[in-house]
Amino acid sequence: MSSVERNKILNSVDSRRFLELGKTLISIPSFKGEETPVANYISKLLKDRGYQIEMQEVEPGRYQTIATLKGTGGGKSLMFNGHIDINPLAAGWERDPWSPTIEGDRLYGAGSRNMKGGVAAMIEAAEAIRCSHVKLKGDLIVACVVGELQGGEGTHHLCQNGPIPDMAIVPEPFGANNIVTCHAGSAEMAIHTLGRARHMNRMEDSIDAIEKMVKVIKTIKDIKFNVCPRQDLPGLPRLNVGNIIGGIGRDYNRTEATYIADVCTIVIDVRFPPGGTADAIKADIVRALDQLSVDDPDLKYEIEMPPPKKYNCFTLIVEPFDLPKDEYILESVLNSYRFVTGHEPEGVGTVLPWSYSCDDTSKLHKAGIPCLLHGPAGGIHSSTIPDEYTVISDIGQVARVLALSALDVCNLAKQ
Repeated sequence: MSSVERNKILNSVDSRRFLELGKTLISIPSFKGEETPVANYISKLLKDRGYQIEMQEVEPGRYQTIATLKGTGGGKSLMFNGHIDINPLAAGWERDPWSPTIEGDRLYGAGSRNMKGGVAAMIEAAEAIRCSHVKLKGDLIVACVVGELQGGEGTHHLCQNGPIPDMAIVPEPFGANNIVTCHAGSAEMAIHTLGRARHMNRMEDSIDAIEKMVKVIKTIKDIKFNVCPRQDLPGLPRLNVGNIIGGIGRDYNRTEATYIADVCTIVIDVRFPPGGTADAIKADIVRALDQLSVDDPDLKYEIEMPPPKKYNCFTLIVEPFDLPKDEYILESVLNSYRFVTGHEPEGVGTVLPWSYSCDDTSKLHKAGIPCLLHGPAGGIHSSTIPDEYTVISDIGQVARVLALSALDVCNLAKQ
């Protein structure tokens, strides 16, 4: 690629444009399962700008947007893949989460960090190429997907139905000076303890499912999982009990505290390193709980992995991701980063704590698509104020790096 083309593209990155986009995306609520309004907005925006649009129906009435900037032909294809579902909002916000605000180098609002800042960066990268009038040989695909927070529902659908690019970049919020190529796997599962309900005046004849779950939680937190450790991921494996609910019956009736619960459920997430499997993690938990049941014959349990959809957690297993260091996409993003910034990135490969996360690169990699993570940083305002933000200067820098990577990859000869 020529320096003229690169400079045309870099000069076409427009901070006003990506800030307006970022603010609009924030203002449209898009919790998991409720992403279609954002997908529709992006679809209209990019269709009006000349992109080829495919609206993929992942579930009845639930859509994601695949926008393609068509190449002239003969080049490789590159996908920018970003999720439009957002995390639940913590209590204690001081700002209106749906009214985006700019304070210094921060854009505040719901989902700004994870990952509407990244979505704005990848769309701006494509827009910079389009507005520069520099032509790509291969297609540039902008995939705004749903359900990453369910283990990759949208990207799983995309990988089954296409389009399948030659390479991909996922702009998760790991920082504009990091290029991440490794992350943990995630095994989410629901564990149920089953008891015997009785009114508290006959509690001696009951089996308290909540009491049994207390034993289960202590046991699973003490498990030494049978996985091969990795020096670059010293905090893995790690287990978190994310949800607990108990009551009468499988629907957890909680209208009467006078009854001992006969069903209690926790939903857990176990993060494990490359080389491990979700099935092996589950087997370790089963062994530990089977022994607990021997010690306490009244303890009955069940496991569902992944958890049923009604819990609104991960519905898919996320496998670990570890990109081979000789993949071209890494070389391309590194070279683009150096050109944009004039220096080396702070972190390449395994970057902590971000590599303890998991994301849609897992699904892309499994589908045979070399990919990595490079996106704008963000965070929460303080330890006591959970207002979420994305870093504005990072959005611009990432947009420039992604745009130059697209210029490079999409002009490689298609074999």
